[in-house]
Amino acid sequence: MKKLLLIGTVSCGKTTLSQYLSGQDLVYKKTQALDVIGTAIDTPGEYLEHRAYMRNLMVLSADVDYVLFLMDPTQERFMYSPGHSASFPVPVIGVVTKIDIATPKQINDARQMLEIAGADPIFNISSYTGEGIPELLKYMG
Repeated sequence: MKKLLLIGTVSCGKTTLSQYLSGQDLVYKKTQALDVIGTAIDTPGEYLEHRAYMRNLMVLSADVDYVLFLMDPTQERFMYSPGHSASFPVPVIGVVTKIDIATPKQINDARQMLEIAGADPIFNISSYTGEGIPELLKYMG
């Protein structure tokens, strides 16, 4: 499995996706510090929400194969800047999470926002049902 850096807001599904990808039980926990789960670096949502931590994410990305921008479509906020993906030296993949509880409009809106941030390609997933994850894994090889 490739090395991944998961970035997103608080409660967007980073830890849950990390647990799913590493075959662990899905157990909610608030990530307080950087956590390595399998081959994924799970970052606290505050690293995206507080711009003073952005450099930490950029430094971490130097040692991964992909950066994943995660977005919970049920949240009514967007923390990525237009063209944000250009800050990273590796490909940035967009991941719309929680599609099992989001409306089609919420999913479409999240996809559009990730496109503006420069993520490409973008996958719709649910870490609870597994929907969309095989396609994400196939893309990452």
